[in-house]
Amino acid sequence: MEQTKYLLNESELPQRWYNIRADMPSPPQPVLHPGTGQPVGPEDLAPLFPMELILQEVSEEAEVAIPEEILDIYSLWRPTPLYRARRLEQAVGTRSRIFYKYEGVSPAGSHKPNTAVAQAHYNVKEGRTRLSTETGAGQWGSALAFACKLFGLECKVYMVKISYEQKPFRRSLIQAWGATIVASPSEETQSGRAILEEHPDSPGSLGIAISEAVEDAAGRDDTAYSLGSVLNHVLLHQTVIGQEAIAQMELAGAFPDVVIGCVGGGSNFAGLAFPFLREKIAGREIDVLACEPSACPTLTRGLFAYDFGDTSKLTPLVPMHTLGHDFIPEPIHAGGLRYHGVAPLISQLVLDGLIRAEAYLQNDIFASAVLFAGSEGIVPAPEAAHAIHGAIETARAADEAGEERTILFNLSGHGHFDMAAYDNYFAGKLEDVALDEEEMQRALQAIEGLPTPA
Repeated sequence: MEQTKYLLNESELPQRWYNIRADMPSPPQPVLHPGTGQPVGPEDLAPLFPMELILQEVSEEAEVAIPEEILDIYSLWRPTPLYRARRLEQAVGTRSRIFYKYEGVSPAGSHKPNTAVAQAHYNVKEGRTRLSTETGAGQWGSALAFACKLFGLECKVYMVKISYEQKPFRRSLIQAWGATIVASPSEETQSGRAILEEHPDSPGSLGIAISEAVEDAAGRDDTAYSLGSVLNHVLLHQTVIGQEAIAQMELAGAFPDVVIGCVGGGSNFAGLAFPFLREKIAGREIDVLACEPSACPTLTRGLFAYDFGDTSKLTPLVPMHTLGHDFIPEPIHAGGLRYHGVAPLISQLVLDGLIRAEAYLQNDIFASAVLFAGSEGIVPAPEAAHAIHGAIETARAADEAGEERTILFNLSGHGHFDMAAYDNYFAGKLEDVALDEEEMQRALQAIEGLPTPA
C-alpha cells in the first residue's frame, strides 16, 4: 500500500526557530519612528512587547533556541503530519505529486498557536498579566486565548466586526478559553469610537482592530500587545512548520519544486516557506508562490512603501507592500487575509525575486476547497483554500507544459468554523470581488508624504 502520511516523533520536534534575516541577500529596511523618522530602538517597543521578543525582532542570528517550556506545549500537537494528496492528484488528473503540511491538528485548528504559546511564555517571564490583540477570522484570537489560558494570563480580543458576525462559533471558542472578545470597531477605545463616528456601519478591518488593541495595551501597565502575523518574531516562531516539512519530505523521498502558502500578513506562508528559501538562497531551484485574494491584492498590486501597520497610525512605520493603512477590504470570507500590508521580510524577498505572488477570486478558491474536501476529506479554512487553489493551478500548468512537478503547500487550518461561508457558496451567494483601481488609488493617498524606502 502506498504511503499517505509522513509522521515525525516528538523527539524530532525542531529545537530551534530559523531566522531568515541571517541569509537574506538584501537586509530588510529599518522600521521607523513616525515622529522622528529614525529607526526604532528597543526602548520604543518596550511599552508593548517583552524584551525577549524585541531582541528576536531585531536578531540576525540564524537560529534561536526554543525554550523547553514552549517545546513541552508544542508536543500537544507537534510535529504535525505531512500528507501525500494522492486522491486530490487523481481528482485533478495531474501527473505531478502534491503534498501538504497540515496545521489544523492544533487545539485552535490552525498554525497560530506556534507563536501564541511563545508570546505568552515571554510575557509571563517579564511579569505581564494581560494581553490585548486583534483577530480577523478568529484563528489568531482563539490561539492567543488558548495560550493565555495555559499560562494564566488575561486576554482581550478585538475581532473584526464582519468576522465577528460571520463566525459566531470561532467567537465561542475564544470565550471557551476564557478571553474577553468585542467586535471592532468598538466603543471601548478612542480609535474605535472615531471610526464609528465617521463610519457607523463599518465592517471593520485588521488595521482598525490593531489600532484598538495597541491603544488598549499602551493604556495599561499590566498589558502587553500581541500580534499574530507581520512582525519578524512572529514569522520566526512559525518556522517549525517548514523545518518539520523538510524532514518529512526526506521520509517521502522527495523535495518540492514548488512551495505554496496563502498570504495575509504572512505568518503561515513564512512558516513553511522560509526554511525552504534558505535552500533556494543557497542555490537550490525552488519556485515559491504566495497566494492572496483579489479583493486584497497586497503583493500583486500594492506598493512597496513605508506605511503604518494600523488604521489610526499608532504603530511605527513599516517597509512593506501595502494598499494603504486607510484601506478597508471588502468583507470576503477569508477574514484572515483582509490586511492592507504584508510582513516586511516577505515584502523584501518579493522585491528580491525569491517569492512570486498570485491573486484569486473568492468563488474559484471555494471551488478548489470543495474539490479538496471531496478527495482528501478535510474541509479547509477559506484562507488555506487559496494555497489549495494555487497548488491545483500549478499542477494543471505543469500538465499543460508536459512537466511533472513536486508541489508542497501549507494547509494552515481547518474550516469547521467557516461553514456559513460554504453555505453561501453552495447557495450561489458569494460575490467575486476584485479590488477597484480607483479605490486602491484613493487608499494609497494615505501614505503620501511618508518616508520612502531606499
